[in-house]
Formats: sequence, C-alpha cells, structure tokens
Amino acid sequence: MKIQTDVQADTAQLVACDVDGTLINTGRPPTAAVRAAVERVRAAGHHIVLATGRSLIGALDAAVELGLDDVWLVASNGAVTAHLKGGEYEITDLHGIEPEQAVRVAVEVMPGIRVAAEVVGVGYRVNIPFPDGELNGDQRSVGALEELWAEPTPRLVIHGPAAFGLVPVLRAMRLTVIETRPDWLDVTPPRLSKATALEQVRAELGVESWDTAAIGDGENDVEMFRWAARSVVMGHAPAHVQGCADRATGPIDDDGAASALLSLLG
Repeated sequence: MKIQTDVQADTAQLVACDVDGTLINTGRPPTAAVRAAVERVRAAGHHIVLATGRSLIGALDAAVELGLDDVWLVASNGAVTAHLKGGEYEITDLHGIEPEQAVRVAVEVMPGIRVAAEVVGVGYRVNIPFPDGELNGDQRSVGALEELWAEPTPRLVIHGPAAFGLVPVLRAMRLTVIETRPDWLDVTPPRLSKATALEQVRAELGVESWDTAAIGDGENDVEMFRWAARSVVMGHAPAHVQGCADRATGPIDDDGAASALLSLLG
C-alpha cells in the first residue's frame, strides 16, 4: 500500500543512508517502520542514496529489500557508484587498487588470515572461505594466492583475529583502511570515502550542498557526516563516531533511522 504525505519539499534534499546498522539490522529484513519512513521521504520529493561498505551486489540486495528503484548506490565505501532503475543498474564510477602488496603482507604477517577481493556485481575471490553471511554475493576460492591480485579490485577485505594490527602498514601503502571491527578491515583506494562518491552524486542530482543529510553508525560514516550539511548518528554507535555527528537518534532496535528520516519532513 502506498503511503501518502501532504508534505512536499520546496527543494529536494539528498539523504545519504548507511545500510548495515542503520537502515538494516544485518542478517534481518528492514522493519516496516524503516521501509515506511524511506517511502515517505521519497514521496516528499527527496533523494535517498544508499551509502554502504557493502559490495555493489550487497547494496543492490539492500535496495530491493527496502523497495527502492531509481536510486543511487554508493558501495564499497565509495569505490563503486551505480544507478539502479527498472531492475537494471549502471556503474557510473569505479575505482580499484592493485592488491598484490597488501595481500602478500597480510598473509605473511598473519598466516591463516582470510582475504577477499571484490569482483564487482558478482561477489569475491577468497583465499579461505568466509563464514556464511559475512560477505555479500558469491565466494570463489582461489587455487593459488596470485589469483587474488590477478585483477584490480575496488575493495579488499581482511578478516582474522587482531587484523587491526595491519592498519599501520596498509596505510603506509597509501591505501584507505577502515577498521570495521578488530577482526575486520576494509581496504579501498586512497583518498576515497563515502563522502567523495556522494559529492559526485550530489552534483549529478543538482542538489545544493546545504540540502544534504546523512545517517549512519560506523567508522566508515565519519567522512560522510563531515560532508553532509546535517548528520544523524545511530544511538548504538561507538562514542567516537557519535561525536562526529550533529545529533543522535535512537538505536537500530528502536528504529532510530526511521525517526531520523521522518524528522527531515518537519
């Protein structure tokens, strides 16, 4: 059933929304409250843009779960940008890294560590299979480690106990490294973030910089908060992330994202 609203925007806002931990509790479908809030914001004439650390295929799955079409997707922490319309997507921006050096260092310093190289629109090549639900899309185990760096990749995932210990050496390679968890690193091209990709989407949509908002909960949302004219952090976010946003909303278990989205209609 379509939700109608009498509120129509004088000017369209770009509302950048993180996915996991914000719109979706990972591993569960979005709640009815979040879906309804997303629909109301769009019905009022605003642009919802999904901005996520997920691979493109994971971002596409999230869009479908949220009932979104004709929507912009910023995936892989800003390394991949795509436009989804009519069930088809077009990649409009793609950045990659040559992952050989990072892979070699990871497996030499931490034998047994899991490494995944994103294959855009498909899934990942992995040296060791990741647990179910940890990666979006297909996993293809490589026969030789060299296959992980056979092609450039927009995102390298490193997963294992104390993976955070690799952060300094990877950053010394001038790579962007996000410590999603102590055992999980996202590695992407230098000088990229959700914010750099969102700025290009903003220009494409013709939205003014002061008509931007962002909602998120993680380390990879900090640059996005700084980019947006208004930023809202989820109530369950770490303290250092909360300190980077303008205000907080409720945690994901209380549909905090739905409250934040509806507040934009006031």
